[in-house]
Formats: sequence, structure tokens, C-alpha cells
Amino acid sequence: MTEYTPKTRLAAVLNQTEKVDRMPAVCVTQTGTVDLMEASGIFWPEANYDAKMLAGLAAAAHTEIGFEAIRVPFDITAEAEFFGCGIKEGTKVQQPSVINHVVNSLDDLKQFEGYDINDSSKRTSIILESIKIVAEKYGAELPIIGSMIGPFSLAQHITGDSWFMDIMTKEEYGLAIMEFTTEFGIAYANAQVDNGADTLSIIDPTASYSLIGGEFYKKFVVPFHAKLVEAMHARNVPVVLHVCGDTTEGLAIMELAGIDAISVDQNVNAATAVSKVEKTLIVGNLDPVNCLWNTDVETVTAESKRVLKELDGKGLLAPGCGIVSQTPTAHLRAMVEVAKSYKY
Repeated sequence: MTEYTPKTRLAAVLNQTEKVDRMPAVCVTQTGTVDLMEASGIFWPEANYDAKMLAGLAAAAHTEIGFEAIRVPFDITAEAEFFGCGIKEGTKVQQPSVINHVVNSLDDLKQFEGYDINDSSKRTSIILESIKIVAEKYGAELPIIGSMIGPFSLAQHITGDSWFMDIMTKEEYGLAIMEFTTEFGIAYANAQVDNGADTLSIIDPTASYSLIGGEFYKKFVVPFHAKLVEAMHARNVPVVLHVCGDTTEGLAIMELAGIDAISVDQNVNAATAVSKVEKTLIVGNLDPVNCLWNTDVETVTAESKRVLKELDGKGLLAPGCGIVSQTPTAHLRAMVEVAKSYKY
């Protein structure tokens, strides 16, 4: 029987190249918690601005909880910050958030021409360095999951709340913004791979079928996700996509981009999700608030088994969104143990 490392096991599952011995226990969304901060002595918000601290706290999700991968970073604002958006830096329990925007017209994009994805003055360079640190220490055995905001949500970050109306009334403008954010995303994803990431998690929370409908999703999201996927597949890097909300009716359209796995949140029935796609794996979808945070080990174990039954071997057990920072380690360990006990 083939002996798998966590790295080879996850790769085989996501690439669907062979049947493996058991389910990988991973989290494709944010993994930082207060328990991990206290265990490692590394805390938000400082960890988001220091590569060694970021790497250390990310690694604690493996050493303390048992996740069989290390995922970097914890938030999705560094990309908007790269282009000058104002950022509220967050707290020990809260992630950073975007508070102002920089693009009102296509002319505003000219200021960014010739940007350097490796610019050492940008927080993205801290994230890249943290990936390098964890890859050098753990990458031989563990998957290193690089993560970034998706191009649609980055477009909304840099343009503001008018973005949703803009794509409906100013098609040329909307498509140009999407080309811009996708080109950046490809460059940033490649830089993450250059530094040791072997799996990419795209977090595109506002790229939701339920928000913009099928017609606009096919025009403003699918082609751009497909470009990112193509770039990563050219480097043998599988791609997981997470979109918030009830994505049930949009899953078949989301799959058109060639995504290897789609992470769904707790509003989606996992069995229904599996039935909506042809090949793409479904990842999820334990409720991060009402299960993982606010219940107990017994409930987490029972809910994990329920989700696994719904997935029916066609996905991965994971949180339905980013882990709430106050989630107890014991609850996450319970989820990990259920995942590891599942035989495909």
C-alpha cells in the first residue's frame, strides 16, 4: 500500500489522481485563533506585519491543532493595501478590514503601472517571506497553502460599494477592472508558489451567484477565475475556491472555471452541493460560529460525521468559513480527528 505524507495525500485528493488511504485534515480558510496565539506567544495584529511571527502563528495550527497543512495568511486585505487602500489593522480577535478605496475610473489604474509584486515595502512581501519560512521548515512533508483574495472581491475593495452597480451599468469599466485584478492575482499567486506554496486557496467572498446572478457571474467571474486556475495548473498547483453565502445554485457555473475544489459555507447542504458539480470536490462545511465556536467537542464530532455522510467521499471536511478567532482548540482537534478517521 502506498505510504502517503500529508503533502502527497492532499495533492492526490485535490488532483484526483488516485484513491488515498484516508481523508486529509486541512483548513483552506483562515486558521488563527486566540488559543493558538497564547500557545505560541504570537498575537494579532502584530503577526500580520512580521514574516517570522506570521509563519510561527500559522505553523501553530499544525503543531497545536493537528491540521495537516500550513496556510498563510490570516486575512484578505494585504492585496488592497498594496494599491493604497486604507486598512483598519484589526485587534487580537479581529482581522484587518478595508476602510477606503482608490479607484473611481480607469484613469486611476495608471498610477499602478509597472508595480513590483515583490516590492519589499508592501505587506504582501511579508506574506511571501512567511510562506518561504514555513515551506523551508515544513514543506517536505506538509502542504503549504498560499491564500489570496479573489479578483472580484479585490475589485470591490479597490473601487468601493459602487462596484456591484458598476458591473451592471458600465460593462467595459467592469471588465477592465477585472483584467487588472486578475493580472495582479496571477502575479501574486506565482510569487507565492515561487516561495514554496504548493496549493492555492482563493477567497472571493463577494463573487457570489446569489449576489450578482448567473449572467453576470459568467461574464465577470468565471473567465477570470479560469485564468488564475490555468496559471496555477501550469505549475501543477491545485486551486480551492471559497465564496461566502448560499452558493448552491451557482456551483455548476463556478465549476466552469476548472477549480479543483469549492469550499462552501454552512448555508449550503453538502449533499446537494456534491450533486450540483460533475467533478469538482466540495470542501466544508461545519458552521464556524454555531458549531465550531459555540458548542462542545461532542457536538463538533457529531456534526463532522454528519457532514462527512453528506459529502459521501467527494470532498474534504473543513470549516464552512474562516475559523472564528475565539474557537477553542479542543473543538478544532475534534474535527481533525473525525477527518483523519475517514476512509475513502
